[in-house]
Amino acid sequence: MKWQQLLVDIYRRLSTGFEEVLDGLTLDDLNRRPAPDANTIGWLLWHTTRSLDRTVGDVMYGEQLWTKEEWHKKFNRLPDPNDTGYRHSVEEVAGLDIPDVQTLLDYHHAVMEQSVKYIINLSEDGLDRKFDNSIYPGTMTAVGVRIMGNINDCYQHVGQAAYVRGLLKGQGWLGR
Repeated sequence: MKWQQLLVDIYRRLSTGFEEVLDGLTLDDLNRRPAPDANTIGWLLWHTTRSLDRTVGDVMYGEQLWTKEEWHKKFNRLPDPNDTGYRHSVEEVAGLDIPDVQTLLDYHHAVMEQSVKYIINLSEDGLDRKFDNSIYPGTMTAVGVRIMGNINDCYQHVGQAAYVRGLLKGQGWLGR
């Protein structure tokens, strides 16, 4: 197996987990907090996709699908490429209303498709290429470092969303 295929498999498994968490949930489920200051399932999965979109936008095509394909409009948000959920306050988390499960899934799939296309064609030298890091303006980051950080972040948030689902819906989902 080539390393590119390994990364693609990691991201596809992430996507499968994302879909499993959403399976059978209602819009109320997506936007319900298990505690007053907690993140919702919808926010966690939106943030996961926004983070991936930002990463791939930064390293691959210089523009996020959030703005390029106007996904921000479907989420009733401004076209701010920095609106990824990073450092959102409790009020900002509460202010994100996921329009519906399908829109969240469609955005996730669009971003994942771009990510896989990028990774399949990435060279080893490309992993070491430095680019402007939009999270920390004025700094440069290696592509490989950013991808690995994104994988870590995405898996944590999908796991958190699965945990919140268990808190809200109880055991029994996904055969557990």
